[in-house]
Amino acid sequence: MLRAVARPMVRVVERWLPDSFVFAIILTFIVAAMCFTMTGSSTLEIVRGWGDGLAGLLSFMTQICLVLLLGYTLANTGPVHRFLRSISSIPSSPAAAYAFVTLVAGLASLVSFGIGLIVGGIMAVQVARSARERGVRLHYPLLVACAYSGFVVWHMGYSGSGPLAAATPGDFFEDLAPLVPVTETIFAWWNILAIVLVLGVTIAGMVLLAPKGEERIVEFDSDAASDDGPIQTAPGERESRGPADTFNGSRAVTTIIGVALLIYLAVYFIQDGFALTFDIVNWSFLAVILLFVRNAAHLAALIADAGKTVGPVLLQYPFYAGIIGMMTVTGLVEILASFFVGISTPGTLGVFTMLFAGLVNMFIPSGGGQFAVQAPIFIEAADQIGVEHEVIIMAIAYGDQWTNMIQPFWAVPLLAVAGLGIRDILGYTAITLFLSGAVMIGVLLFLGAGL
Repeated sequence: MLRAVARPMVRVVERWLPDSFVFAIILTFIVAAMCFTMTGSSTLEIVRGWGDGLAGLLSFMTQICLVLLLGYTLANTGPVHRFLRSISSIPSSPAAAYAFVTLVAGLASLVSFGIGLIVGGIMAVQVARSARERGVRLHYPLLVACAYSGFVVWHMGYSGSGPLAAATPGDFFEDLAPLVPVTETIFAWWNILAIVLVLGVTIAGMVLLAPKGEERIVEFDSDAASDDGPIQTAPGERESRGPADTFNGSRAVTTIIGVALLIYLAVYFIQDGFALTFDIVNWSFLAVILLFVRNAAHLAALIADAGKTVGPVLLQYPFYAGIIGMMTVTGLVEILASFFVGISTPGTLGVFTMLFAGLVNMFIPSGGGQFAVQAPIFIEAADQIGVEHEVIIMAIAYGDQWTNMIQPFWAVPLLAVAGLGIRDILGYTAITLFLSGAVMIGVLLFLGAGL
């Protein structure tokens, strides 16, 4: 049944879905039309809101680019890449391969969305190579879709931008309501249960989508994939010609600063408890990278290679920031949110918050940017209706990660590693959208029943 549902979706996506940058431009015009028809704003007001908004996510872009840059770099350090390559031979059948890639990508995404996207791409390539060497035929687009499907749990984990923003002192959320520690959101028992259930149904769905009988199989093309392994040599790693080369090639330099950063993190957690922020998440990844690289020259080469993952973010994010600017200035967000708030009860506000977050994510594919736009509206609604803030925070997170399965923005770095286009996988990830959405809605209804 799942294959029958996915087949027409694959055909529609292959025929009609444009490149992710073109998608951002199309969404810009759609939102502009909505602002004009639904808010009564003039064309000049909409254009001004769009133009003023283009720079609205510059600081957040830096944080996101750091997460992607550090995630890609960490995944391509020697120890991590060797580990991923060593486990790629574990699955011995097509079903096991699809399940394994989904699970590994999901677990990596819980650590960091940047790591999850890159590890997912690497695992798809390595498992496909290993399977081909053993004569096991895998449908490569489905395997890559498995890798992206694991990403559906990222906002429930360590780098979840919404929960981190709600827990970070000095962030905008502190002006709305008391800070909510991650122990009540990311590490709440019901969120952990939701992670297990979402990953379970997603794995089952991907396995059931595997081609059967004479159905067409598109196998792995090693020339298209870009995962050729970690960088082995780098400029500066040569016979020393003087003090500069000695420092560039010395492991002690990166090791010392890595240990210093670990000591800082240990002191931070001892003094502040498990209070995660964006900075702490990024510095924890950087500390591990500094300990894993061979020297400063090796680190510079890895960072340079990782730069290809941030290009699409730097190009497309200003346009999504412009969309935020239009929606905020014209009041379109409030109009859309008021509809959901007006039909909500304490038991259903979480579900409607998630549904609205899923809708907004199609226009603003930024967990943090979306949270900044949506949280003020729904936190106020929660106070009026009597719903705990942690439910609203995670409902926004669920909605954001949920529709990523049909929003091509975050698939770009993974696809760059895997060597496929968004049209190759979106028909399959649409199934993940339906399955994971049912679970997350169920969890929110369960929480609502106790209110």
